[in-house]
Amino acid sequence: MKKILLTIIVSIAVIIAVNAQEITQLGNVLNREKISLNGDWNYIVDVQEEGYYDYRMNPTPWGFFRNAKPQRPEDLVEYDFDKAATMQIPSDWNTKDDRLFFYEGTVWFKKSFQYTKKPGKRAILYFGAVNYEAIAYLNTQILGIHEGGFTAFNYDVTDIIKDGENVVIVKVDNKRRKENVPTQIFDWWNYGGITRDVYLVETDDVYIQNYNFDLDKTTKNQIYFSINLNTKSAGKTVEISIPELKIRQSFTSNRNGVIEGMLTAKNLTLWSPENPKLYDVELKLGASVLKDQIGFRTIETQGKKILLNGKPIFLRGISIHEEKTNGGGRANSTEDAKKLLSMAKELGCNFVRLAHYPHNEYMVREAEKQGILVWSEIPVYWTIDWKNPGTLLNAKRQLTDMILRDQNRANVIIWSIANETPHGNDREKFLAQLASHARSLDSTRLISMAMEVLSAANYHNKLQDNMNKYVDVISFNQYIGWYRDVNDAPKMTWEIPYDKPVIVSEFGGGAKYGLHGAKNQRWTEEFQENLYKENVAMLDKIDGLAGTTPWILKDFRSPRRVLDGVQDYYNRKGLFSDNGEKKLAFYILQDWYKKK
Repeated sequence: MKKILLTIIVSIAVIIAVNAQEITQLGNVLNREKISLNGDWNYIVDVQEEGYYDYRMNPTPWGFFRNAKPQRPEDLVEYDFDKAATMQIPSDWNTKDDRLFFYEGTVWFKKSFQYTKKPGKRAILYFGAVNYEAIAYLNTQILGIHEGGFTAFNYDVTDIIKDGENVVIVKVDNKRRKENVPTQIFDWWNYGGITRDVYLVETDDVYIQNYNFDLDKTTKNQIYFSINLNTKSAGKTVEISIPELKIRQSFTSNRNGVIEGMLTAKNLTLWSPENPKLYDVELKLGASVLKDQIGFRTIETQGKKILLNGKPIFLRGISIHEEKTNGGGRANSTEDAKKLLSMAKELGCNFVRLAHYPHNEYMVREAEKQGILVWSEIPVYWTIDWKNPGTLLNAKRQLTDMILRDQNRANVIIWSIANETPHGNDREKFLAQLASHARSLDSTRLISMAMEVLSAANYHNKLQDNMNKYVDVISFNQYIGWYRDVNDAPKMTWEIPYDKPVIVSEFGGGAKYGLHGAKNQRWTEEFQENLYKENVAMLDKIDGLAGTTPWILKDFRSPRRVLDGVQDYYNRKGLFSDNGEKKLAFYILQDWYKKK
């Protein structure tokens, strides 16, 4: 299929020279044969990166990746992973070690494990996410360098892994840099570490790398599919089975190792928030069976409407950061996902904006089961290094990996390519390439980005952004009541001069739970409550409003929020406190959503 082939060309060819073992991201890792490498990992904090560089800042061949041990009494080895402290993986070091709460730099992680090689099987080392730069080694051999803190990556280690004890070592560096994605400044906590699952996946020599299923928008009973094998193997047979639909058909790969075709489904029940129907799907190649649960639905726009399964839908949404409740830390489990999504459901949401980066796969899959639609986003946030070719390549890679992982999730309806980026030619060239890239990978979903509205002349706001022609949905952030007087809201008019649906992707303001006072007293719950009252009344007047994702579900940690006694390094714009307590504004939005 075109989008899968482009994925391989774009995301793999450019890195293969540096990362000899890196392969295209495996799809549906959660349902593959695998060995978990989660658990206790030894770690060493390396402030000056002496484990990677010599004293002249040249990479050293004697680095920590060697896991060296003294062989004679006089040998000098100034580190020992086996004597180092341990940290539970997946996690973030900021909330696991008090010394590292604000730390940005390098930490080395090491895991030893036993393995028995299996004839005819390949071994693939898979990382769900590492923030931000990861340099991975197995048995002292470098596997590759990966940048980006919220997307998965994997290495074929078949020729490196051995019978008996094996040692994985990862240098993790979360320092902020201008050329990074996100760049140096962002309004969330820079959680460092191996923040998602680590697996050793076992496959046959020839295996299904990835696949996708799309429902035809016109017929609604034709399912188009594409399957990619890991090699250019012609004549390989894959059997597709969807028992509930009485589908069992076999197809053969072409010379590129690709299988494409159509399935006809009778009496297909479409996935929707009211009925999040998922079908058991099995893909059989040889003796191996890969199972998934997949929903089928259509998403499109018609003028200023968003159509789900051909019918208009209002997206009752909320923005969410990937952070645990009760003290923060990176959310990384199904339990975390259930807790956050239950809060959104109580609010009345059928939609969540997973800001400002791809969230854990558990979050997306759990939302799908609960009937919650998803906006998924890459962290092209504020002012990226627009002229840097490496930054663009990094953003494309993250976009590719986000789409590859979640392309079969029925609830994902919007790929977002940016948030609050300043207007300018360089920005528009950069984002136009991202929009084009997203469409080449997935033409079935909607493209959007969160534009920025900072001011209005004479209470008339006319949205003007040259990116309008690249997106399917016009989305923008506005903070009347917080960065502009809330009394302006009743006077404000909005002009969106594009025949496209509108999502207000952010609005809101801060309040500390339990702080009460007059409605014009900032930081009180009454201030936030009044802000929401004025905003929802104003938003009701916007022509073509198809949904909102207010900022934000719960208070979250941010180093930019330093006001003692109020913020205490939390962004307080949540409708819930970090401890899950509802603020007064919660009920305003909940009541408004009941009418939608």
